[in-house]
Amino acid sequence: MIPLRDKNRSSTFPVVNTVLIAANVLVFFYELSLGTQMHGFFMEFGLVPAAVTSAGTPTAERAYPFITSMFLHGGFLHLAGNMLYLYIFGDNVEDRLGHGKYLVFYLLTGIAAALGQTVLNTSSIVPMIGASGAISGVLGAYILFFPHAKVVTLIPFYFIYITEIPAFVFLIIYFLMQLISGFSSLAQSTGGGGVAWWAHIGGFIAGLAMASFFRKKKMLRSR
Repeated sequence: MIPLRDKNRSSTFPVVNTVLIAANVLVFFYELSLGTQMHGFFMEFGLVPAAVTSAGTPTAERAYPFITSMFLHGGFLHLAGNMLYLYIFGDNVEDRLGHGKYLVFYLLTGIAAALGQTVLNTSSIVPMIGASGAISGVLGAYILFFPHAKVVTLIPFYFIYITEIPAFVFLIIYFLMQLISGFSSLAQSTGGGGVAWWAHIGGFIAGLAMASFFRKKKMLRSR
């Protein structure tokens, strides 16, 4: 399933969400300019579980990858998929939380997502990169705040089919897909690269858990 847009208007301009998308895009183009040095850049600013869990790693070097890794992407499709989800769902969550709280919420759910993946893969030397953990946190908040919003969705099957799906249904399917893939990755026990499924799962759960705490005291009209 590919979300195309949601039918859920925001009452405020999503300043933070727009800046986050722009930052991710700008960092990606910077990555492309690095050429052969890109791998070293990922090793330094991506989150390498074995490095951040090592007792010999300085505290600062353990901490900053939890933030910087959120703004790195391994390819155009990786970036485009993440930014599509952030663009569709992030504006409404920012509207509900407020600009400042949304930024803090986004970063905290991204950190929680990275912690979840790291705990389950402490010996990995593969850098974890991408905004999907934080974006999964945004999805967790969206399903709590706007379960009945309609998501215009493209379903590729034998033919292209476009339909409207309630956000609750769309996001539950999304979460179940992450769970299935996450348990499958544990069973494989390759220890290699690939998708950080447990970052997606951890981010979604963290977003669902923290959304009510960050919500504005004066609630906007439900949509």
